[in-house]
Amino acid sequence: MSAEERWSSRFTFILAGIGAAIGLGNLWRFPYVCYDNGGGAFLIPYIVALLFAGVPLWLMESALGYRARAGVPGSFRTLIGRKVEWIGWLVVILTVILMAYYSVIMAWGVNYIGFASTLAWGSDPEGFFHETFLHLSPDIFTLGGLNWAVVLGAVISWTAVYVSIFRGIRSVEKVVWLTVLLPWLCLIMMVVRGVTLPGALDGLVYYLTPDFAALMRPGVWVAAFGQIFYSLSIGMGIMIAYAKFLPDRHDLVRSGYVICIANGVTSLIAGVAVFSTLGYLAHTTGVPVPEVVKGGVELVFVVYPAAISLLPLAPEIFGILFFLMFVTLAVDSIFAAVEGISISLEDYLGIPRVLLSAMVSAGVFLVGLLFMTNGGLYWIDLIDSYYNSFAVLIVGILEAIAIGHLYGAGRLRSFMNESASHPVGEWWDVCIRYLVPVVLIVAVAMNLIDRIGTPYGGYPPLAQAVGLALVFGAPIAAVAISGVFGGKPSRDEPSEWALQTEEEDAEPVAED
Repeated sequence: MSAEERWSSRFTFILAGIGAAIGLGNLWRFPYVCYDNGGGAFLIPYIVALLFAGVPLWLMESALGYRARAGVPGSFRTLIGRKVEWIGWLVVILTVILMAYYSVIMAWGVNYIGFASTLAWGSDPEGFFHETFLHLSPDIFTLGGLNWAVVLGAVISWTAVYVSIFRGIRSVEKVVWLTVLLPWLCLIMMVVRGVTLPGALDGLVYYLTPDFAALMRPGVWVAAFGQIFYSLSIGMGIMIAYAKFLPDRHDLVRSGYVICIANGVTSLIAGVAVFSTLGYLAHTTGVPVPEVVKGGVELVFVVYPAAISLLPLAPEIFGILFFLMFVTLAVDSIFAAVEGISISLEDYLGIPRVLLSAMVSAGVFLVGLLFMTNGGLYWIDLIDSYYNSFAVLIVGILEAIAIGHLYGAGRLRSFMNESASHPVGEWWDVCIRYLVPVVLIVAVAMNLIDRIGTPYGGYPPLAQAVGLALVFGAPIAAVAISGVFGGKPSRDEPSEWALQTEEEDAEPVAED
């Protein structure tokens, strides 16, 4: 691999890793999950989950790509064998699905930058979002036609994504300076503005007041591990692909600590920005804070616009600022994921990067057309729920078992420690081999029990069957794709340094 194809510095790799990790989950998911699971007390299971699941899984995926010098399927094939290559293809398939609907949410944000300039949602942000903007159909199976405003927003979004990745790592290095630093700047400005508003303290009290009794509920701990998994973009193959381009003897462990900590701190600060503003909204409207607290889409496109409209000074500017932050967070996550897909395909296809990136971007855009219809919001809600409750957790289980037991956690740890200023101890092996699989299996089981008791979102059985088809159909498709591409050599072989490290560690590690 030439120097042109590698990260130019440690800092740019860390910046890209932070950009891949920090996304909409930090802004619209963490604050609500924290509030709903014990407030400030939630930080205890969150930190535990970060240390014993987030950091180990991030290091596992990054070391996998660093050692194999390949994309996701190629890494599993190179280090473990063809029989597990399908796990890599499963990651690719699920990432395509995720980016198909995630990019539509980004397209909504693009539209709302324009709406914010005139506060177009008026006094009824909810009606504006669901009826005026989305033209939401009456049920999930009434798709209606394409929403052309959303399609236009998606075209703009995907153009930005393509420009970010069309030259591979060289493009990514230039763009992350904007897509990482700009959201941080916007977030800091939102925090400063939020905490100076009347009623902000009331919102922050609800956000951070600890309810230590909540720590006795298993669901709170499962929520913490799920949030870590979600917010670090684990199971999407991004860091496997990014680590392929690291120079020899990079201190991956130190980079991992920096990226994971930056992600956690950003989530906490985002909560301050959100809840200080919600406190102001409650103060202004005269309703209790719990009645204005929402998560996800409702928070961004209904509750926050309502709060923005009530700001005493320059609400349009802060509206544009908020949605600009929202879009740049989304762009960063999407181009990182698409880059991971492109790198994985590049291992198998002799297609120039410029063309391959265009093909992937266009392909995911077309898949996303379902979510740009009048019924698109329903499908985003349903697919996102099944993806995060089952599909991506199953990927984490499979990855941990494949690396921890088939390749050997000790072997991969020895490889990482060759260049680590603070070597990882055997606790990492225990986490990858036992703790992570057990916790994720428990999470999947609890989610399944919930679904059996109460079908998600009140959607009809046929819609629930589509969600289950995603969970069980994706692995079948992955095995089929592996059968088509399996055995073809990747374009880049492990470096001489990596091979030498492997030879020195050839003595079997006790893995029982």
